[in-house]
Amino acid sequence: MSTLLADSPPVPENGQPEPDGSNGAPAGQAPVAPQLAPAVRACSKCGAELAAGQDWCLQCGAGAPGSLGTPGWRSAAVILGVVTVLVLGAAAAAVAALTKGTGKAPVVIATVAPPPAPTASTPAGTGATTPGAPGTTSTPGSTLPTGTTKPPKIPLTAATPKASETTATTTPSTSTPSTTTTTGTTPSSGTGTTGKSGEESQQSAILLDTNAASTYNPYGYPAAGFGDPSLAIDEDQSTAWTAQVNPATAPKMAQGLLIDLKAQQKVAVLQLISSTPGMTVQVYGANATTAPASITDPAWIPLSSAKVAKKRKLRLKLRDARKQFTFITLWISNAPQSALGTAQAPGHVDVNEVELFPPKS
Repeated sequence: MSTLLADSPPVPENGQPEPDGSNGAPAGQAPVAPQLAPAVRACSKCGAELAAGQDWCLQCGAGAPGSLGTPGWRSAAVILGVVTVLVLGAAAAAVAALTKGTGKAPVVIATVAPPPAPTASTPAGTGATTPGAPGTTSTPGSTLPTGTTKPPKIPLTAATPKASETTATTTPSTSTPSTTTTTGTTPSSGTGTTGKSGEESQQSAILLDTNAASTYNPYGYPAAGFGDPSLAIDEDQSTAWTAQVNPATAPKMAQGLLIDLKAQQKVAVLQLISSTPGMTVQVYGANATTAPASITDPAWIPLSSAKVAKKRKLRLKLRDARKQFTFITLWISNAPQSALGTAQAPGHVDVNEVELFPPKS
């Protein structure tokens, strides 16, 4: 501890104190209090001087007299505070994680392998063919033992047979199933079996040139009484070749539609579509370089008898289907009553479409 020192009062020259005890102050004035020097503090550890209000030594870090006296407490306090903050933060994060995880129960997906399929005995030398999957063999199914889980079924890709293709019917049995094959075509609606007309309808018609059709008018009726013959072979049933009915000779007619095949071909069927049913028609064929000038020419061979087209569609099976012809004529001999018309407004017959089919090979 340092000792507080104060300046001693001045001693008179004679060495005696002033008679009034004022320590040298002039007579009649109050004595002046002595001035005390500020206390000088020093470090108790290293002796370094400490300024006023300084609690720590800047040289060794020791506390000044009157301080806490524990060197390094601030550093320890800082470390302790940081550790406390980290611990509190970790605890808060753990609580938040636990709170967030309690919203939904965890979903556990377990993959369970299917039990092996039981093996069924198959007679030696035989195999079961799965219908609809050619080239694949499998063992026919059998009754599983009690308590055994049925193995999953594996679908087999099989092509759906068309109506005209072979249909396979499987007869179930306890042993190897046998397959019965029935060959045939699907019968048309309203009939028990499929007729030849259904088979012929699946044939392709003979391809004709766009200019193959023309009006056959051997008796020289006015050309204005006929329509465009190409409309009868344009594969559009909404258009038609028309022929006017002469009121003077009605219901008799004597004209037709001529088809030039451009080459010798066999024709077995003629199909007529008309929006004026009831007319009488007949088919002729000729094998010549030019069409005969008259329908009575012997070069024309009757390929059918006279037939009344009672419905919109008429199929005529032709004779001599094995012979070749270059010209085919649809001859119209009578008009229906609905198409007679009057003298002021003559009627007409319509040929919407004519198709020729070759014989079946």
